[in-house]
Amino acid sequence: MKNWFFLGLATALLLSACTSTKSAEPVILNAARGERIDLPDGAQLLGGRHFTVLVEGQGRDVVLIPGLSTPRTVWNATRVKLKGRYRLHIIQIRGFGDQPMSDRDGPLLEPFIRELTDYIDDEIVDRNNRQKAFVIGHSLGGLATMTLAARYPQGVEKAMIIDSLPFFGLLFGPDTTVETLQPQAAAMRDALTNKDSSEVDDRTLQTMSRTAAGRDQVAAWARTADTGTMAQLTYDLMTTDVRPLLPAITMPITILYPVDASIMAEPRITEMYKAAFTGANTVTFEKIDDSRHFIMLDNPDAFTAAMERFLQGNDGMSD
Repeated sequence: MKNWFFLGLATALLLSACTSTKSAEPVILNAARGERIDLPDGAQLLGGRHFTVLVEGQGRDVVLIPGLSTPRTVWNATRVKLKGRYRLHIIQIRGFGDQPMSDRDGPLLEPFIRELTDYIDDEIVDRNNRQKAFVIGHSLGGLATMTLAARYPQGVEKAMIIDSLPFFGLLFGPDTTVETLQPQAAAMRDALTNKDSSEVDDRTLQTMSRTAAGRDQVAAWARTADTGTMAQLTYDLMTTDVRPLLPAITMPITILYPVDASIMAEPRITEMYKAAFTGANTVTFEKIDDSRHFIMLDNPDAFTAAMERFLQGNDGMSD
C-alpha cells in the first residue's frame, strides 16, 4: 500500500531534491502586501510576503493553489476554461516562479496559510459582501486548502483537494507521528538545502506524469524552483498533520485522486485515499483514470469535467 502513495504526493518531495535556485518568470515586487501591478490583459498581480496572486476574470471567486516547486503556470489551461465565468485568484508561492523571500530559514507553510487567509478575507469576502470563495489546491496546495477549510469556514464555500494527504507521515506507516518523522524531515530539509544539481531523476518523474511531455514540463518547473524555499516547505509538509482538523470541516470537500491501473488496481487505490481521510464528514471522492500526480497534465479533459462538476455543485462519486 505504501508504494502507491509514493507514486503521488510523496514524489513531489523526491523531485524537489533535484532543484536549483533559478526563478521561472522573474517578477520582482515589493514585499508589502496589497501592491498591484496592472497587466496588459487587464489582470492584476498582487504582491504579498509569501506569495503573489494573479487576479483575472469576472464572476464567483475561485482560488487556485499549486504544489511544491510548481509555478502558477500549472493552471494555464484551467485559466483559459474559467476566466470568462469566474474571478480567478492564481497563487504562486515566492521561490516557485517569483523571486524568493530573503528570509526562509523558519517555517513557511503556516505563515503562508495565515497570509492566504488574510488575502481571502480582504480581497474576496470583504470585497464581495461576505461572499465566500471556491478553493482548489494541488499537492502542498491541497494541504493548505484542507487547513483553510477547517480553520476559516467563513471564507471557504467549498474546496477541491487534488492528490494530497492530510498527513505526509501516512506514507511511512499508519503509526507514524509528527514526532517520529521529525528527524527524517530535518535530514531531508538539510539535504535539499545543500543540493546543487538541477538534474531530475527519471524514476521520480515517472511517478509525476504518464506522458513524456508532462514529465518534461514537471522537470522544467523543478529546475526553476528555489532550493531554500523547497527545503523549508518540505520540512513543513512532513511535520504537519491536519487529521485532527478534518472533523471540523463543515463545507463540501472533493478529493480528486489519480488512478493508473498499470501500477495498482483501482479498488485498492480508492481504499487508501478513503482511509487517509477518516474523520472527514463532508468529503466526496472522485477518481481520474489514466493519470498520476499531475492530473491536470495527464488527463486534462477528465480534470476539467471534474472541476466543472465541483464548481457547479454536481459532485462526482460520493463516499
